[in-house]
Amino acid sequence: MSTATAPPQAHAIGCSHCEEDAPVPTGARIRGWVTAVAAVLVVLACALSYFAVYPAWVNALFVIAAVVGCVFPAQRALQGLRRRTLDINALMVVAVTGAVAIGEFEEAAMVVSLFAAAQWLEAQSLDRARQAIGQLLDAAPVEVLIRDAGGERRVGLDAVPIGALMVVRPGERLALDGLVQGGRSDVNQAPITGESLPVEKGAGDEIFAGTINGHGALVVAVTRRRADTTLARIVRLVETAQAQRAPVQQFIDRFAAWYTPTVVLLAALVATLPVLVAGQPFDVWLYRALVLLVVACPCALVISTPVSVVSALAGAARQGVLVKGGAHLERLATVRVVAFDKTGTLTTGTFSLEAVIPLAAATADEVIRAAAAVEAHSEHPIAVAIVADAMAGGAPLAPASDVRALPGLGVEGVVAGASIVCGTPRLFNQRGWMTPVLADLATSVTAKGLSPVLVARAGVAMGVLGLRDRPKAEAAQVVADLRRHEGVRVAMITGDHDAPARAMASELNVEILKSQQLPQDKVAAVQSLRREYGAVAMVGDGVNDAPALAASDVGIAMGAMGSAVAIEAADVALMSDDLSKLRYALRLSRATRNNIRVNVALSIVLKVAFLALAAAGVATLWMAVLADTGASALVVANAVRLRKFQ
Repeated sequence: MSTATAPPQAHAIGCSHCEEDAPVPTGARIRGWVTAVAAVLVVLACALSYFAVYPAWVNALFVIAAVVGCVFPAQRALQGLRRRTLDINALMVVAVTGAVAIGEFEEAAMVVSLFAAAQWLEAQSLDRARQAIGQLLDAAPVEVLIRDAGGERRVGLDAVPIGALMVVRPGERLALDGLVQGGRSDVNQAPITGESLPVEKGAGDEIFAGTINGHGALVVAVTRRRADTTLARIVRLVETAQAQRAPVQQFIDRFAAWYTPTVVLLAALVATLPVLVAGQPFDVWLYRALVLLVVACPCALVISTPVSVVSALAGAARQGVLVKGGAHLERLATVRVVAFDKTGTLTTGTFSLEAVIPLAAATADEVIRAAAAVEAHSEHPIAVAIVADAMAGGAPLAPASDVRALPGLGVEGVVAGASIVCGTPRLFNQRGWMTPVLADLATSVTAKGLSPVLVARAGVAMGVLGLRDRPKAEAAQVVADLRRHEGVRVAMITGDHDAPARAMASELNVEILKSQQLPQDKVAAVQSLRREYGAVAMVGDGVNDAPALAASDVGIAMGAMGSAVAIEAADVALMSDDLSKLRYALRLSRATRNNIRVNVALSIVLKVAFLALAAAGVATLWMAVLADTGASALVVANAVRLRKFQ
């Protein structure tokens, strides 16, 4: 898992719409009008020529059309030359100038008009792909209904403070993140999670900007300002990811750096050698050299990768899959092993306390409440289950002090002046507290498929708790699909005891199991899987599994909606807890790789074909422009299909 990506660099050669140039000062709308004017002038000149009007007037109109059409290509060409790069704009200006110089006025005007129109259409298509994710923000309300001591009033989003009470009426789109304070309703979270089924929300539930309220009214306490909402964070990350270059794109850029000067040199030789060596007409070979310049420009090749990546990232975000760059998308397509954490990833993460075995003079209730007193300071799902069971009777828990988490082992603290330790058999073995009786009890609990938690007071065992977790409803099907349809191996890396972990692996048909893994052990397990099988994707919660995610080729965080830590920690963040989104991400990465291959092949085949025609003297300038811009248009059209990939 990479930690940084180099910032974008200018293309050595490319198209005006795929460079990071400053925006053209006159704006896109004026560019469209200039293109239209050039086209009208060409049509008018052709009409006058048809009716045999004065040739001088016709030629003048063609020249004016060529000059008007060259305004923006010339501007882009100058920007490129300042960076010491050549692009299609520079080659086009040279070609049009050369055509005018040898008296091919009609062809010069036709070429620049076709080029301008095609570039404008391509830019529109690519911009739509880039802006697809940003449109989610545009759809959000510009103001919200706030309730305070003075009643209810409409307030602009930027003026809403954290803690304000926001009233959301049925059918309205949420503008800000918050916690529900009153009311119940079904909320459509598809804009963030990609799941169309509504989720019921009530008091205490978190709710997110961009989601759509259902049938009920809600009162929501705002928890994040407009710029810090989960949706705004997602949009920023996707836009940043779209600006980054995948490795294959970096290779194409390096290729173009030496390819362009080679083409220019070759064109110069085509224009001069036949004249100098064989006494051929200069205007004929200059024309062929100009055609070669236009045909050889690898515009379609240069945009073949970025347009596919941009479309894929936007489409993924709409499905609730946040991929943080083309490099991660490319690596995901090479994954041979998908390794899952168990708790909360393959399982629901909601434990139930199913066995309490007291020892010595302790009662079952004393064991549970002693454990709950220290576990109340932990957010681990096992701790949550123990505390919930202890609180079910209604009596408050005893206060605990000096509570300390023992990563992968348990938790300890002081309750009523005595040290209380809750943890795994490994922890009790390390501390020398494990007795034959305690070991037998722990074994009997694990034999039932339960996760054992041993409890000790002042170094003496009080009892054993047994807790059960259950697999997610879709887990078995997802594991089967990954193995059968995606051709990857599935592993489970968990800190849980071997027996319950093995029972879960057997139930889900997971082929590789690594149990009783501490955080540092999980890193070693990922490295071991990579050595044995190839690229590894690690799937976890993005917080407790951060080291393992970082050690993997692609780190994937589940259920990242609302968790800034999870989104930042992972290469890929699945905003919901739906495991099927993982298979979608794998399929999308491979579809993107295939899409790029098709685009590259299409670009190369068309270039080779028209280079042959140019060398034979068959291709004309306008045919060369049509070939170049037509190839680019086909590449864009093929790539934007990824936005709707399912």
